[in-house]
Amino acid sequence: MPDAPSPRPRLPRTPRRPDVTALELVGGPERVTVTLHEPDEAWAATYLEHRERILDAVRASPAAGSDDGDGDENAGHENSGTAPSVDVEHIGSTSVPGLAAKPIVDVVVAVDDITAEEDHVDRLIAAGYELRVREPGHRLVRTPERDVHVHLYERGHPAIDDYLLLRDRLRSDDADRALYESTKRELLDRDWSDMNDYADAKTAVVEAIKARAREAREAEEARAGSSAPAPHPGGAG
Repeated sequence: MPDAPSPRPRLPRTPRRPDVTALELVGGPERVTVTLHEPDEAWAATYLEHRERILDAVRASPAAGSDDGDGDENAGHENSGTAPSVDVEHIGSTSVPGLAAKPIVDVVVAVDDITAEEDHVDRLIAAGYELRVREPGHRLVRTPERDVHVHLYERGHPAIDDYLLLRDRLRSDDADRALYESTKRELLDRDWSDMNDYADAKTAVVEAIKARAREAREAEEARAGSSAPAPHPGGAG
């Protein structure tokens, strides 16, 4: 019986251009006072509204396609003619029911090539967002009102997993959700030179919560592996 044909090799994706090498903070530092608002069901609705707005904008690009994940594995090149997929998720405190938060809806978008800004950043700017951050591996656009922040990363960037890991832990663990909220309340009403300084002040607590989340995930995966049925002694039929 002849051997089955080998699958088509997965070609490495080539960035359209070199990424930036330094932080560009458009508009410079912005002094902010952080305030927390009680949980608001409108945050989820705002996310859904902007999810559609983001998808509509990126899909309008000749190089962008649906978010169904069925695009070609090697899409994203200038002349590929094949549409890469895009993933959109609600992250941050406004994505956690019952958690007090600063009234800014955070969204993370996974794209195939972060350097191909004409396929995503430019389209989002045309849709009414404003560029705030350009740095290696990351772009941030936001609404003129600054109440929705859209983070763009290349698919597979570890920051995406970190955001989702923290979100899912806060959604599922009452103790860590309470710890996170109490930490934020301790930082209330301070005058921060920039929102990034406020984020840095929470780092130790956030990292501890994510560490517990990873341990819980690994334990769950180990339990799932141990409960899997043993292979039949005869092997595959």
